[in-house]
Amino acid sequence: MSFLISDAWAQVGGEGGSGFLSLLPLVIIFVLFYFLLIRPQQKRAKQHKEMVASVKKGDDVATNGGLVGRVVDLDDNFVTLEIAKGVNVKVQRPSIGQMIPKGSAAGS
Repeated sequence: MSFLISDAWAQVGGEGGSGFLSLLPLVIIFVLFYFLLIRPQQKRAKQHKEMVASVKKGDDVATNGGLVGRVVDLDDNFVTLEIAKGVNVKVQRPSIGQMIPKGSAAGS
């Protein structure tokens, strides 16, 4: 049957740099993943953390869950939002998704 399938012979005495060249595509893929996925995500997380730390009483915010309200009280871990006149909701600080323009909250 050897006339249908040729024998595979190992290459003798390869190049000295072939080990690095075989890893080069893997290194390139890692660098692309870093610059296209990891780095932008870290930048967004840092911006969100800074935004959450800068929240103060009287700010209008929207949560990740879709609640919109004015900050009436805050501590290290929680924020109390007034979502309607006389209706207060306590949410965790990291759940604040964005700051919205003044006067946009329903309780204003």
